[in-house]
Amino acid sequence: MSKNTHHYFVLYKPDGYLSQFINNGPQKKRIKLLGELGSFPEGTMAVGRLDLQSEGLLLLTTNGKWSDRVCRSGIEKEYHVQVDGLITEQAMDSLRAGVSIAVKQSNHHTKPCAVYALEEEPELPKRHKPIRHSRHGPTSWLSITLTEGKFRQIRKMTAAVGFPTLRLVRVRIGPFAIDDLQPGQFRVVSQADVRSME
Repeated sequence: MSKNTHHYFVLYKPDGYLSQFINNGPQKKRIKLLGELGSFPEGTMAVGRLDLQSEGLLLLTTNGKWSDRVCRSGIEKEYHVQVDGLITEQAMDSLRAGVSIAVKQSNHHTKPCAVYALEEEPELPKRHKPIRHSRHGPTSWLSITLTEGKFRQIRKMTAAVGFPTLRLVRVRIGPFAIDDLQPGQFRVVSQADVRSME
């Protein structure tokens, strides 16, 4: 790889994978890493993170400067979120306005964001393990679009308004959408599309 040539990918991260290529934490035999999903160039890294249980769109690149710019840019990130219970308009209003969550042992008030209820369950790939059986009560699906990305932010936000997150799938980052990718699949991103994020 020449010094000025970088690589960019859109990946559908399955649940149960760490958003990294090297495990810097305690060694655990069952931890799955992104490198198991394909043959990526040396130096490939995830742009931002999705927690272990969360799924969906991850950008990958060998360009550390671009990764840092994207993470700091305040670009929109859209999620489809299944929550426990029938969501209320009051709860969605609270999410839109911002709620207080714990971040690094201090309180953080989330920025205003776009939230709306999905009328139908989105067409998403089946998980290898179902979230839970429908007999345990009703659930709701939301679209939540953020311009920030604190650790486990959406899970903390929905819990703060009384509707814990059951399933979390990131479907878009800026102009990049998950489209028809299936868990574990990825596609190459063109240089023109990369420039649209700059």
